[in-house]
Amino acid sequence: MANKRDFYEVLGVPKNADEAALRKAYRTLAMKYHPDKNPGDKASEEKFKEAAEAYEVLNDADKRARYDRYGHAGVDPNMGGGGGYGPGGMSMDDIFSQFGDIFGDESPFNSFFGGAGGRSGGGGRANGQRGGNLRIKVSLTLEEIANGVTKKIKVRKQTTCDECRGTGAKDSSSVKTCNTCNGGGYVRQVRNTFLGQMATTTPCPTCGGRGQVVTSHCTKCRGAGTIEGEETLDIDIPAGVEEGMQLQMRGKGNMGPNGGPAGDLMITIEEKPHEHLQRDGQNVIYELFVNFADVGLGTSEEVPTLEGKVKIKIPPGTPAGKIFRLKDKGLPSVQGYRGERGDQLIYVNVWTPKKLTDEERRLLEKMREMPNFKPQPGKSDRSFFEKMRDFFK
Repeated sequence: MANKRDFYEVLGVPKNADEAALRKAYRTLAMKYHPDKNPGDKASEEKFKEAAEAYEVLNDADKRARYDRYGHAGVDPNMGGGGGYGPGGMSMDDIFSQFGDIFGDESPFNSFFGGAGGRSGGGGRANGQRGGNLRIKVSLTLEEIANGVTKKIKVRKQTTCDECRGTGAKDSSSVKTCNTCNGGGYVRQVRNTFLGQMATTTPCPTCGGRGQVVTSHCTKCRGAGTIEGEETLDIDIPAGVEEGMQLQMRGKGNMGPNGGPAGDLMITIEEKPHEHLQRDGQNVIYELFVNFADVGLGTSEEVPTLEGKVKIKIPPGTPAGKIFRLKDKGLPSVQGYRGERGDQLIYVNVWTPKKLTDEERRLLEKMREMPNFKPQPGKSDRSFFEKMRDFFK
């Protein structure tokens, strides 16, 4: 991740680039570095993959927002595990399978390099239709966010039919080799282009690229190859995630029909309200209420933290609004930089009773007239805004 180039730099677009600018930039790079134009050139293949990865992130509103806020860590495949998160590690099949979704009929590879997203050559069968993505929400406490956690979640989704094992056929005798492509899944064509003759491949129109046709459908899934089911997943949540952040588990969504690849599982983070603490970025805030006598005479108070309770000293003469800092008692960075953590900030509030007994009133009236209780602010007494500015320098 440290050596990855900025995605905007990869595509050569400004950070405010719109969808049209992204598409144009990606199309240009994809045409330039496509493997069919640069056979055997590993450097071009890496640039081709790099451009595809950058476009996948920046053209998706959710991913782009996470990338703009957290950088590569926001879409890093290692930020959660469980089958791989984010776009990292895209294969050529992943890239080619996306061209139709990205460009539709305008795909620069449909007419120039052939169908199937421009993948030429090969005799392998095309994958079936990709399954749909699933979206779930995972609620976390601040303690879980502070340390990272593995959540075991049951997900209802389309799974491979156990009767036909995803083929959609009633039995093995109901599956026949496609006569159009002779089981290859693709049909080849030679086209004349400005670069000369180019051999192209397109998914077979008869079998849809599967290489086989079903003559009698499975009675359980009715030929779809998938049924409603559920899967229990262990979802690794990295420390430091925030409300609204989205993680991605590749291949853990709905299974595609007729043996097609599975979609992805999208996990949105929700933060549960804490009983005592409030989050402010990587810092956590606690409001400590003490009475007149405690701030005047000094005292010790027990305060909650994400790691349990600790005692702090309130020196005599502590003013209302004083901020105490417990260093490294906050939350880690989701980017995991050098183990950095935020702090816990403790705001001192002086508790003022709304109703007084006669005795309390007499004592306060007597104290009010004493010279030491007359406000005497000096230059050394900083304002609230000055204190806040110093804390967040």
